[in-house]
Amino acid sequence: MSLSPVPPPVNGPVGPLERGLAVLRELTRLAAHEGRTTVRPGDLVRGTGLARSVVDRVVGTLEQLGYVTLDGRDIGLSVRLMELGNAYLAASGLPAALGPFAERLADGLDESVSVAVPDGDGVRFVVQMTRRRTMSLAFRIGDLLPAERCSPGALFAAEWSGSGWAAWRARRAEDPLDTSFPAVPPRHRPASGGDFEARVKEAARDGWATDDQLIEPGLVAVSVPVRDASGRIACAVNVVSHTSRHDVDSLRAAVLGPLSAQVPAMEAALAAAAGRGRPRPAAERAWGTPGGAPTDLGEDPARMAKRELGAGFLQSLARGLAVLRALGGAEGAGQGETVTAGGGRGGGMTLSAVAEATGLARATARRSLLTLVELGYVEADGRVFRPLPRVLELGYAPLAELGFTDIAQPHMRELVRTVHESASLAVLDGGDIRYIARVPTVRIMSVNITIGTRFPAYATSMGRVLLAGLDAEARAAHLAGVRPRPLTRHTVTDVPELARVVERAAAEGHALVDQELEEGLRSLAVPVRDARGRVVAALNVATHAGHGTAESARRELLPALRATAARIEADLATASAHYALGAGERVGA
Repeated sequence: MSLSPVPPPVNGPVGPLERGLAVLRELTRLAAHEGRTTVRPGDLVRGTGLARSVVDRVVGTLEQLGYVTLDGRDIGLSVRLMELGNAYLAASGLPAALGPFAERLADGLDESVSVAVPDGDGVRFVVQMTRRRTMSLAFRIGDLLPAERCSPGALFAAEWSGSGWAAWRARRAEDPLDTSFPAVPPRHRPASGGDFEARVKEAARDGWATDDQLIEPGLVAVSVPVRDASGRIACAVNVVSHTSRHDVDSLRAAVLGPLSAQVPAMEAALAAAAGRGRPRPAAERAWGTPGGAPTDLGEDPARMAKRELGAGFLQSLARGLAVLRALGGAEGAGQGETVTAGGGRGGGMTLSAVAEATGLARATARRSLLTLVELGYVEADGRVFRPLPRVLELGYAPLAELGFTDIAQPHMRELVRTVHESASLAVLDGGDIRYIARVPTVRIMSVNITIGTRFPAYATSMGRVLLAGLDAEARAAHLAGVRPRPLTRHTVTDVPELARVVERAAAEGHALVDQELEEGLRSLAVPVRDARGRVVAALNVATHAGHGTAESARRELLPALRATAARIEADLATASAHYALGAGERVGA
């Protein structure tokens, strides 16, 4: 079931786009409702009502685009799918404009703070700053709640038209227990709609709204609206606590004043973001080959992919997703014209700009845009098209839960399948490296290391890569405090020599350690960088020294190691584009 009215199916050449989005929605539903990391084709056939042959073509195309993963018959969501949700978040300008305010409020109030937007008769979260406690209170970015079960919903409903209220009543009649909202516990019995209508009137009168355990027992919240330049509510800022700390009245007394005091500055920041044109991306950033490499815009990239991949590749689906992705990158309208978002509603692009950004013909881009408008993922405002919050239903919430190691593990498994050696990921922890992820290979003789294992950084390939990633001052300070001891007869124990080895690792972008940690153990490591270019981890492959020479190991393993690190880095950049990964993972913060 959908919260927004869904138009009738689109016929003609853009039908594959509609069917592709249906498959992505079902994948997300299974991940969100049932916590399933992978599904089988039959699950998608049953959930979408599409023929198996259609599902297979859609999944094959999505896999080539990098939006789903295939492991045998198992199908999973790929981190790269977050590009679509990132398009909405970038175009809205909300995370960039209001994220710093939410972070300061969370620090000052010592409570979790979020920003929510209206999505049909529901409420969707787009910014989240969580206070980490034993009992954590937070929603994922992209989570959808019924308007009647949260404080932002009462604020948004105060601006509903008659059709908005009609859609709300129809949805409640169809789903009285809220079973279609995986972010909230289902009701035990239907609730009276009159209670919500009364709360909406109070919110309109007071200018704020509360949630007294509407979502689940123990959760209380206070929300205030943030308006755009036209005076309409653009979003709501929400402070959440637990009844072990506050009841709803004490929370309101504690946070409403500081929260309301920040609203004028937040509205000014939102207006400034709406008036600032973001640079239009190069066209090749909106498109890519199935492997992600930029393409030559002398030819429609989807046509090139279809020619390369055969009849199973759905051009219309690839083109439509490229259009949706491109809408998040600019406010420019092409030919030097700039289109800013009226009233602070987020960036938009004209048809000409979309065609230019994707390399598509105007007629082709127009068909995709009109399909996306019909399906509720894009709105048309005069000549300008902009993505809507509903885009976040395409996998964003379950993917937003992933941490650093979750993102890295699939790529590490593929590396192990390629090189037939064990792979590990480690971070610098004082004078040691600490293993945070590992994928072993199956061999009679293998390297046995577990998560959490620590080794001295000076004697390991990952340690040297991590030390090489420090700035000159930090690196010098670290080496000044090192007292290397010989772990084997090969261990470098001379500090000046060790400094030269680390410098070489920095210059070459990798480190090879041959039997310095343990006799017979050879390892090769490369850095893994975050979106800012900082080295946040090291990736290595460990092998037995009897498998050829050190140079042959470097020649055979380094290309695959570097390619894997690049894929991990690309996913890290996508996943952390609008929020920080878990602080404990020390990535994207």
